[in-house]
Amino acid sequence: MTTSVSPDDTVISEELRSFIDLESNAVTYEIERHAVERFACAIGDTNPFYTNKKFAESSSYGGLIAPPTFFRSLLPGDYPLPYPEPFAHILDGGSKYRYNEPVRVGDQITVVRKITDLFEKDGRMGTMLFKISEISYTNQEGRLVATQTTTTITYGTGAKDSGVGNH
Repeated sequence: MTTSVSPDDTVISEELRSFIDLESNAVTYEIERHAVERFACAIGDTNPFYTNKKFAESSSYGGLIAPPTFFRSLLPGDYPLPYPEPFAHILDGGSKYRYNEPVRVGDQITVVRKITDLFEKDGRMGTMLFKISEISYTNQEGRLVATQTTTTITYGTGAKDSGVGNH
């Protein structure tokens, strides 16, 4: 089942608009050696910078680093208020990353998400809400080590998909 809006209507309410530029609660993660090793193994990456401590210590990095996609395992906190998602179903519209420096084992990475844009489009599934978010990853020294820009697409009515309000 899908929903549609007339050209004069919009699913983007003032309440939804109030979430643009609102930051989520910060969550800080300690980057642990075994978490990095397990992640590298799970993605099939045998790069010794991620798993061989002696090798990594003798490199220009000076120690073990995390694979670039390790950021996907560091989830941001909730928004201070519940996000008023108007739709039931969710699609991942893709991500774009900007890496500024490697994450090292032992780093403390603070993750914060904010919505930067909301827009809607009509398609075969009816009206779809596109939510553009930026997730920042900052280390214990206050340096922005990476950003992730995500596109989340929601649509339709009925029972909400698992996680639909958490993106």
